[in-house]
Amino acid sequence: MSIGLIGTKLGMTRIFDQAGNAVPVTVIEAEPNVVVQRKLVAPDGYEAIQVGYGERRRSRTNGPLTGHFGKAGVQPKRVLREFRTGPGEGFEAGQEIRLEAVFSEGQTVRVTGTTKGKGFAGGMKRHGFSGGPATHGSKVHRQPQSSGATGANRVFPGTRKPGHLGHARCTVKGLRVVRVDAERNLLLLSGAVPGPNGGTVIVVPA
Repeated sequence: MSIGLIGTKLGMTRIFDQAGNAVPVTVIEAEPNVVVQRKLVAPDGYEAIQVGYGERRRSRTNGPLTGHFGKAGVQPKRVLREFRTGPGEGFEAGQEIRLEAVFSEGQTVRVTGTTKGKGFAGGMKRHGFSGGPATHGSKVHRQPQSSGATGANRVFPGTRKPGHLGHARCTVKGLRVVRVDAERNLLLLSGAVPGPNGGTVIVVPA
């Protein structure tokens, strides 16, 4: 199955394996996702399902979304994402996709989330610049120097400069499923996952 699940990052902890080694894990709460829409080749041009996650108040749902969820017969959802499917995979609107049906222990997955926003940052923090001399009378320590070529009389696009750091889409690959707790809808992954605690993440089998 090539589809994944939408979940919430709860935080990090550690568990012990059978050999007594401490394994750092990230705990993700993945409540059952609901299929909101089935897309087919004939009208849409590709095979996919649109999945909803999280509760959304009806007062915060506009008219088009209310009709979209009402057509599928599901409650309004806070997050909508698409997963590509194959021709033989049968999903219907309103169907629930549970954690244990997608993931198993030892499986390799990739996780996509939004990194923590750091606000405005300088070149050393944002890009890892080494900075200027710290002694011998130097007055240039952390500020960037030349912006690029002098003959062009302009700054080229993509030049590394101070600016907004973080709050960007990030994908981490090669994480291993350490444990699947179907009763509490918890997924334990080895290593760190991008984003703050409480952030929304997408977990897809590698």
